[in-house]
Amino acid sequence: MKKLLVLLGAVALIPGCINAGQHRAEVRDDSADRISVAHVQREIKVGMSGADVIAVLGSPNMVTSDSQRRETWVYDKVATERVYSTSQGGLGLLLGGLAGGSSGGVLGGFGSSFGKSAGAASTSQRTLTIVIKFDKDGLVRDYSYRQSSF
Repeated sequence: MKKLLVLLGAVALIPGCINAGQHRAEVRDDSADRISVAHVQREIKVGMSGADVIAVLGSPNMVTSDSQRRETWVYDKVATERVYSTSQGGLGLLLGGLAGGSSGGVLGGFGSSFGKSAGAASTSQRTLTIVIKFDKDGLVRDYSYRQSSF
């Protein structure tokens, strides 16, 4: 009986919670193609056509033109990630016994428990702005990008 109580107590102490990093890994979806600085550096080249740029980056968020009718395309990407993690833990103990003679008995016992919970939240944001300038023939003449993370 004593060994059983020790075993049950040990099982009750096994943590059943995971931390915020594990929660984030479970809900994050990295399967989609993302536009990144490395992607821009690798794929965008001076002299590309607008159709080639769209094939690589998709449609721009904004298109403007200057006084010489040369277009500038702006890609503005923002990603916000919020992670909230909570955990609870506790331990309960119930001791009981049977008292009485051979013809019957009385079941009795006592119990005790305690619990604890904690939580944390984190929010982060990433931005990537890509500016692509075209010449009068509609070919990429210059491009730039800015990235931030906070």
